[in-house]
Amino acid sequence: MQLILEKRAQASAIMNVASPVLAILLTVILGGIIFAAMGQPPLKALYIYFIDPLTNMWSIEEVLVKAAPLILIGIGLAVTFRANVWNIGAEGQLTAGALLGAMIPIFFAEWQSPLALLAMFALGMIGGAALAAIPALLKIRFGVNEILTSLMLVYIAQLLLDWLVRGPWKDPHGYNFPKSVAFDGWHLVPMFGDGRVHLGLFIALALAVVLFWMMNRTIKGFEIKVIGRAPRAGAFAGFSKTGTVWFCFLLSGALAGLAGIIEVAGPIGQLQPRISPSYGFTAIIVAFLGRLNPIGVIFAGLLLAISYIGGEGVQIELGVSDKTAQVFQGMLLFFILMCDTLIHYRVRFLGAKGAV
Repeated sequence: MQLILEKRAQASAIMNVASPVLAILLTVILGGIIFAAMGQPPLKALYIYFIDPLTNMWSIEEVLVKAAPLILIGIGLAVTFRANVWNIGAEGQLTAGALLGAMIPIFFAEWQSPLALLAMFALGMIGGAALAAIPALLKIRFGVNEILTSLMLVYIAQLLLDWLVRGPWKDPHGYNFPKSVAFDGWHLVPMFGDGRVHLGLFIALALAVVLFWMMNRTIKGFEIKVIGRAPRAGAFAGFSKTGTVWFCFLLSGALAGLAGIIEVAGPIGQLQPRISPSYGFTAIIVAFLGRLNPIGVIFAGLLLAISYIGGEGVQIELGVSDKTAQVFQGMLLFFILMCDTLIHYRVRFLGAKGAV
């Protein structure tokens, strides 16, 4: 007996909308089972994980702070994945953007003006786009799989960051800790109120609206959709597959780089060996959970931000591993992909005499 996936004649429009909700529900159910297997009260653990982060202003602000980079990176990846271009290296592009943008406060500390902050943003986007251009070039010129090249560049960027903050860029007055000088003045992203919510969140929301408009109201958005769904039809229409690959990689890389410099100029305030709790990888889940729609990515980003705060909560209150959030995020991605697969394919069994 053989199990096969047979393509459906038409995908269910209702299930296409409902599948993220179903994936979240399955994640919660399996998560409760995992907590019970660990000897933890499942209902209490799930409450701490999903509900407690929304019960006070401090944790809500922390959710918004963590949602900002997830939304910024996720909207770029949503557009890229729509074109069937697979940029898996956003974590490295985030790091590259942080490195290039941080050159302003490190080497030009006296330059204190709004233009300095804008220059940091611009350099951050250039850094992310430059790193993303490498897998784009290798794919276009040599046909190299972009999943592998973009992923491997993550480790190069992270090791470069680690070397710089332990060596040439280490703060000479930092008591030998591996970190750069602390940013100050116009080298920091403006905060709002007494909390940690910063300008980066509003930049992310504004860019999500812009990309939603682009994907639904412009020729470029139509081109990306056609190239992703039917490359041959796109070729007959005169759309360039090469141009789309370049556009998607540079766009997603630039947004990841912007997220990187906003993160180090905002919540962190300096370069250090670890500047991201895997935002670049988590944003892949955000993009799919948001149905590759920039507006959907906003809500998905908020949900995954809750998973970070909730993961810290169960770690503190119940003493579980700090990898709990990653387990939930992995389950969520698995169930999203499983639901999407079953929307487009049905499971069939082939026996010795044919299909069953």
